[in-house]
Amino acid sequence: MTAKAKTGSSIVETIKTIVYALLIAGVFRTLFFQPFWIPSGSMKETLLVGDFLFVNKMVYGYSYASCPTVKIPAVGLNIDAEKICGFVGGDNTRLLGGDPERGDVAVFRHPVTGVDFIKRLVGMPGDTVQVKDGVLHLNGAAVGLQDAGDFEEVMERQGPAGSFPRCENGPVGQGGSCLKSRQIETLPGGSSHTILNITNQGMDHTGIYQVPEGHYFFMGDNRDNSADSRLPQTAGGVGFVPYENLIGRADRIMFSSGGRSMLFFWTWRSDRFFKAVE
Repeated sequence: MTAKAKTGSSIVETIKTIVYALLIAGVFRTLFFQPFWIPSGSMKETLLVGDFLFVNKMVYGYSYASCPTVKIPAVGLNIDAEKICGFVGGDNTRLLGGDPERGDVAVFRHPVTGVDFIKRLVGMPGDTVQVKDGVLHLNGAAVGLQDAGDFEEVMERQGPAGSFPRCENGPVGQGGSCLKSRQIETLPGGSSHTILNITNQGMDHTGIYQVPEGHYFFMGDNRDNSADSRLPQTAGGVGFVPYENLIGRADRIMFSSGGRSMLFFWTWRSDRFFKAVE
């Protein structure tokens, strides 16, 4: 075999190896676990900007939303999951479907934009949901609340987007102590988690939402800094989320970095590595 033929064969083998690796990674991500970076503070303090986790796709079964969206901006490639797996969508059902539970922290596709969101499931199909004076009411009854002091963080840029946190004790100068009131919220069924309060605003006083069958109502734990089911899709919220739009449940934080880049090792939060999501 000539040197030229050997070189050509080597290139072909390299391409084949890359293609096989991409196929294996695609199957793994579609069927089992999807990586997810937390880009915003809407789920503080449960999830912080810069937390990295794997979403368990097996617990809810599979729908078109289980397929990954393929984006490679450098070559202009943008193939939405619905184009890849849309043939299994449209009827709000799932293959090997499992029912989500109230209190789950779940990733789902926005019903209109297709962007992945992560929020807490608070309203089940058939529930009525209302927020009165900042207190969540389900089926006419207030959820359990217990004061739990303050959540404190430094007023500094967070994550790759470099956004500043919002503070209840604002205005706060850069480098200062940013505080939010913390409470323990207990949902029907016994699931408990922390929620944060920043201010008194419109989403602390809502009308009554009736969750349709086959849909779910999601809210962020950082209640005054979350675009969620309290806002309609036309107003930047997510509205009611169909069953088929669920992607998976967030079970455990694998890695966490508080800096602008994960390469800034001095900003790693080792106390959050492998921490369970509650």
